[in-house]
Amino acid sequence: MSYDLVIKNGTVVDGTGAKRYQADVAIAAGKVAEIGKVTEGAKRTIDAHGLVVAPGFVDPHTHYDAQICWDGAVTPSSWHGVTSVVMGNCGVGIAPCRPQTREIAMRDLVNVEGIPFDVLHQGITWDWETFPEFMDAAARRAPSLNLAFIAPLTPFRHYVMGEASLERAATPEETAKIAALIGEAIDAGALGFSSTTLNQHIGFQGKPLACRNASREELKAYANALKVRGKGAIEIALTRQVGVLEEDQCELLDFLLTESGRPVTFIALFDRDDIPEAVRDTLRRAAPMIAKGARPQTSPLPLTREINMDNPFSFAAFPSWKRVFADSSKDAQKAVYADPAFRNQFREDLKKPMGFSNWSRIVVHTVRNPALKHLEDKSIAQIAAGQGTDGVDAFLDTVLADNLELELTMASWNTREDRMRELLNNRAILMALGDGGAHVDMLCDAGYPTYLLGTWVREKEAITLEEGVRKLTSDPADLFGLKDRGRLAKGVPADVAIFDPARVGSTNHGERRYDLPGGAKRIVMPSQGVEYTLVNGAITWDQGRLTEAKAGTVLRG
Repeated sequence: MSYDLVIKNGTVVDGTGAKRYQADVAIAAGKVAEIGKVTEGAKRTIDAHGLVVAPGFVDPHTHYDAQICWDGAVTPSSWHGVTSVVMGNCGVGIAPCRPQTREIAMRDLVNVEGIPFDVLHQGITWDWETFPEFMDAAARRAPSLNLAFIAPLTPFRHYVMGEASLERAATPEETAKIAALIGEAIDAGALGFSSTTLNQHIGFQGKPLACRNASREELKAYANALKVRGKGAIEIALTRQVGVLEEDQCELLDFLLTESGRPVTFIALFDRDDIPEAVRDTLRRAAPMIAKGARPQTSPLPLTREINMDNPFSFAAFPSWKRVFADSSKDAQKAVYADPAFRNQFREDLKKPMGFSNWSRIVVHTVRNPALKHLEDKSIAQIAAGQGTDGVDAFLDTVLADNLELELTMASWNTREDRMRELLNNRAILMALGDGGAHVDMLCDAGYPTYLLGTWVREKEAITLEEGVRKLTSDPADLFGLKDRGRLAKGVPADVAIFDPARVGSTNHGERRYDLPGGAKRIVMPSQGVEYTLVNGAITWDQGRLTEAKAGTVLRG
């Protein structure tokens, strides 16, 4: 027979963890038709000599709910070998939504996911009301990637309860209606539901995100909706302190596992050098729940964000910085930064574990003052050592010297190589937390698949190539019940990533683009070494560029 495409001479890594092998891969009618020695002809042949032929990567933690309205290519994930994305995480989303409450849904995304309101206002198409209609609208747009959806609890509570969802638990009658809607979403193909308990997840008008007000009786009803159907998973933002699982959170995790009978994946398991044993303690504490199906999520990346001193929210957790936010005018901020009393209060704050404790983690990215150009790419610790000062003075003196114009980067967590090796070799931990589509003006971790393969597989040899691919493919696919994705096998949909193992990678600091609706800024992460990506047999990424192929589909559980 003649095939649509044959990938010749590649090294197949099939996504199961099995040992790599040399083979050709033939594709016909959007599916893998043959793996082995292929001699028949094809409309197109790709010579993959020296390249790895793997299943397309599955990203289980994204926030592309809004972005898919204006970006069917789902960038930058589609640049990194990703062929399927799961959105609707952390209990926040834009469906279901009545026309009169659209602003509330958008404000939730602004506050929780850091997406500018003007971008959402201009970009969201609102061609749905219910959650099944939201999924159908996504399918009609003919996306480049496969789209999968978790039902986020906040808009479901708001759809039934109105603004009361921001204030209180649901009544039994309201709970039954919400549970029925979640069941309807699962029946339409949603992969489960999501929620959050995090105090920093603030929604409309500065009130707690609506799902945070859900009672145990509610959560039982929603979990039972999965149990009676025997499918779906729960995703929950659970750790009030990043990496620290407290006793009541363990109890909630066990409750959700028991009431749903389904897997529960929770965030965030970042390694912290300010609380050195946090991750190990959390894994010990969670061991009984992990045995029942709990899956903590981490990222292979050090969490790196941009810091703009016009809005220094990266320091908002420090009590001493309340003065900075009380009056955000430049003159007022400069006065605070110069005040010795403020600096001393800041020094006291730094003695407590607040997610930042090491000035070597903050690096000067760009400055406006030409006299300070020599400080670019230097850490505050290096600047302090050169000046004979401490980190607080070096930091704030540099900020003032550049008239608050400088921009910095901060690497907060997952910075210790020895601990990262532990996490990467723990099969209970899900590689995720790329957060694609969220926090667009300060970071972009959506390139984590290529970072994992370049940094941890090739450069540091912390895990094998086979295990690295498994973590990006069959592992997340299996968690959400996507049994025909995440593997290369005869008869499955032809989602394929073809990459150069000697070059694949990305950095942990992205590039700026002004391509959001209205020309707004976002940070994106370019990829290296990804040669081709196929979605349902169509080439969507061809040696460094996106094609016009729109073969993606909505994946339904």
